[in-house]
Amino acid sequence: MKFKKILIANRGEIAVRILRTCRELGIETVCVHSTADENSLHVKLADESVCIGPPKSSLSYLSMPSILSAAEITGADAIHPGFGFLSENKEFARLCKKWNLEFIGPNENAIEKMGDKIISKEIAEGAGLPVLKPIKVKDVTESEILSAAREMGYPVLVKASAGGGGRGMQRIDQEKDLIPAISRLKTEALAGFGDDTLFIEKFITNPRHVEVQILADRHGNVVHLGERDCTVQRRFQKVVEESPCPVLDEKKREEICQSAVDLAKYVGYDSVGTVEYLYDQDEKQFYFMEMNTRIQVEHPVTEQRTGVDLIAEQIKVAAGQKLTLKQSDISFSGHSIECRINAEDPVTQAPSPGKIGYYHRPAGIGVRVDDFIYSGYTVSPFYDSMIAKVIVHGKDREQCIDRMKRALKETVIEGIKTNKDLHLRILNDEDFRGNNYATNFLTLKMK
Repeated sequence: MKFKKILIANRGEIAVRILRTCRELGIETVCVHSTADENSLHVKLADESVCIGPPKSSLSYLSMPSILSAAEITGADAIHPGFGFLSENKEFARLCKKWNLEFIGPNENAIEKMGDKIISKEIAEGAGLPVLKPIKVKDVTESEILSAAREMGYPVLVKASAGGGGRGMQRIDQEKDLIPAISRLKTEALAGFGDDTLFIEKFITNPRHVEVQILADRHGNVVHLGERDCTVQRRFQKVVEESPCPVLDEKKREEICQSAVDLAKYVGYDSVGTVEYLYDQDEKQFYFMEMNTRIQVEHPVTEQRTGVDLIAEQIKVAAGQKLTLKQSDISFSGHSIECRINAEDPVTQAPSPGKIGYYHRPAGIGVRVDDFIYSGYTVSPFYDSMIAKVIVHGKDREQCIDRMKRALKETVIEGIKTNKDLHLRILNDEDFRGNNYATNFLTLKMK
């Protein structure tokens, strides 16, 4: 292995997840942390840790000088950005290269091309993928915007080009609401992403959110590891993910997975990545939506079905190794489901930070937990409310649902409020169990 020491430029469960794989590969780890995270599990488990600033992300986990300095003083060879924060920042990838540090992710050219949601759609169309052609909201008049949206037909979706994680998006059902929404979203996008570019696309009324996991090396080899269904969402943020997607037949599954491989080859991709699609259940047609140039929150469901450690493969690719996996080597076993456990008030859905009095993880056959909390740990109010992920694997979807219900009932988190009961309601819902739902499922059923 080329790398002797990797700095993990992230926090929470993904930092712990990366750290564990590094340890299995015999690689030393450096974890960075803000003052709010000094007692987090990733800090306790790392070989070394460096405080990089106060709680505010812009002064710590988003501070490139602080992270690069931490890598220099600890003698790290490479930086793994995890997801969120700097994971899809082309400037950070470029600076890592300048500082002779390997960025464990795709090349900066791929990040730049696929990070822009408008440009990425043009690239995907060039690669032969079906796309919902967007209207770019820039250098055009209000009347031109309204005319184009009217021709497209309502409802439409307004999205921030540089957005992600469900932020900077709004469904618009009536023409009178479009311009006010654009004005508000431009302000939000500039504040949240540093870019106020927006676009409008047709809103599909009965969609599934399907994504394909791909893995590519720096020698032109690309494979896919199947698809995931991320349709259960709240405010465009994923809540439950599963693999395989229950509504795809084998022919459509092969088409969508092959299209992701084709796109990765077309753009010269060279790391783990995810190609996301909207699947129109009425028309039986999928459309390219975006590409995430990083590891995903929901990657464990793919690992459970394939037995492939995606973080390990990502590190090996970054070290310049060729893929040892061919497409024919990848096999899929059973079904897997992941539930994101958030520290939040189940009624208001507001974050619920605070001290955990007692924490008990579920266990047993087919149960995996990715987390960073423990009894006595204080959940910070400064970051994302996700504190754990419960992942189950079974022979089929029905067994997975029942296994997840059992695992969640075993999960005990005292002292703070969580969304555990929401997940149990989802799992018990007849439409979820019957596979009869779309991305508006939570809006309609879980008010």
